[in-house]
Formats: sequence, structure tokens, C-alpha cells
Amino acid sequence: MKEIFDNIFKEGNKIYTKNLAPGRKVYTERFVSVDGLEYREWDRTKSKLSAAITNGIKEVPIKKGTKVLYLGASTGTTVSHVSDIIESHGIVYAVEFAKRVLKNIFSVASARNNIVPILADARKPGDYYWVENVDVVYCDVAQPDQTRIAIDNTKYFGAHYIMIAIKSQSIDVTKNPDDVYKEQIDILEKNGFEVVDWVKLDPYEKDHCFIVAKRL
Repeated sequence: MKEIFDNIFKEGNKIYTKNLAPGRKVYTERFVSVDGLEYREWDRTKSKLSAAITNGIKEVPIKKGTKVLYLGASTGTTVSHVSDIIESHGIVYAVEFAKRVLKNIFSVASARNNIVPILADARKPGDYYWVENVDVVYCDVAQPDQTRIAIDNTKYFGAHYIMIAIKSQSIDVTKNPDDVYKEQIDILEKNGFEVVDWVKLDPYEKDHCFIVAKRL
């Protein structure tokens, strides 16, 4: 098993994270054991970040000890793998708007000491003003203004990086997805960000792309 990014491992065509909560599954992921350590297979059909890594994204700024503001945490699948990557010295603030869905995040967080579930609207960072400054804002909110939401949160919490999962049809269903991706990249660049890399997520997520940008 080869480490391809900090705490992200690859074996064959599958990727893994070392389980921060050994013996505990978050979804239907498969466990493997290497040298007495337990690793969780990171399903690329259930996580846009896993799909981006599979499709060759060149930089993942989430590392050991990173502080992450995660917008659109959903049921916690990707949040749990981010938790594995950052280990106990990092922290992920998991923002989710749907109260029913957030219950799953609390379940995931109960076995991990580095996840803080937050019931809030990502458009209103002032509602969770108490969150400390972070290193990375991860945005997967599938809204027409999701790039603006990510930018606003990045500036509010002093982050150096943005990671955005873009669903083109949530932004403009009438446009070619490639045109939507270019427009979102232009928005980032006009707001003081350098796009480090981006990849399309097909075939794992249709009409999606994943962007990593650095604040200048």
C-alpha cells in the first residue's frame, strides 16, 4: 500500500485512509489490515473527493493536523475520511443545514474526537462565528451560488485553500457543464484565488468537477 497524499493510501485502483476509529464503519466501506493497522476503503462512488483523487487531482491540502471547515457535510461519508486524514491533532467543523441529516454526523462524531457537527446555513458564516480560523474550506452544497458561498466562508475564517465540488446542473441546467466549470474558475480567479488544479468527476459523478484553489 503506497501513500499518495498525506494519510491517503493507494493499492491497485483503490484508495484508503487509516481508520481513526478502528472497528467502526461509517457506511458500507471495506476494511483491510496492513501491518496490524486498519484501513478503510474510500468509495469513489460515494465521495466526490475520493473520485477527484481517483481521477488524478494533483494536490490535496488536507493533511495531518489540518483545520477544515466542511460545508455541506451531509451524512458524513467524506467527513469521516477527512477525519482519518487529519488525525487527532486536526479538526473538521462539519456544517449541515438539514437537521435530520445532521443526526448522522453526530453518530460519526461520537467515535471520533476531531469532528464538530454544526447545524447552520453555509450562506451565513456569522451564525457560526465562534469557529476558529481554519486552513481549508471544503464546499459541497450544490447551490447556484456555491462558489460565492465558499469564497465568503474562506475570507471569514481566514482559510488558505478552497476545495469545491461543482455540480453543473445545480448552477445552470441550460449550459454545457464545461462552460459552467470555466465560469466558476473565473469567479475564483477574480476574487483573489489561484486554481491549483481541477478535474472532472465522470464517470463517478455525472456533470461534476472538483476544484482546488489557493488564496493569494
